[in-house]
Amino acid sequence: MSTAAPPEVFAALADPTRWRVLDLLAARGEGTATTLAADLPVSRVAVVKHLGVLDRAGLVTGRRVGREVRYAVLPERLDETADWMRQLASAWDARLAALKALAEEDGGPAEAGGA
Repeated sequence: MSTAAPPEVFAALADPTRWRVLDLLAARGEGTATTLAADLPVSRVAVVKHLGVLDRAGLVTGRRVGREVRYAVLPERLDETADWMRQLASAWDARLAALKALAEEDGGPAEAGGA
C-alpha cells in the first residue's frame, strides 16, 4: 500500500462548513471568500479561515486577481485520498476473506466447540 493519507486532509474534510466550501467550489469552478460566505451560515472572515485550512491540506488553491483571491478545488489531492482509501478497503477485504476461508476450513465455531 502507498503512503498514508495525511491527517490534515481528513481533519479538513471532517468539518461540515469546509465540506460545503469544497462542494460550492466544485460546483462553481472557483469562488472568493465573499461569494462563498453569501451561501454559508458563517462570516467572510470565517470562510477565509476555512479556506486556509483547505489550502494547507492541499485541497484548494488560491490565485490573486486584482484585490480578490479566487479559490478552486485541487482534485488531485482528493483523488490521492480516495486511492488511499480504496487500497485500505482492499487490504481489509483480503484479510476478511482469508479469515472467512480459515473459519470455513475449520468447520466454524459450532463444530470446534461441540455446541
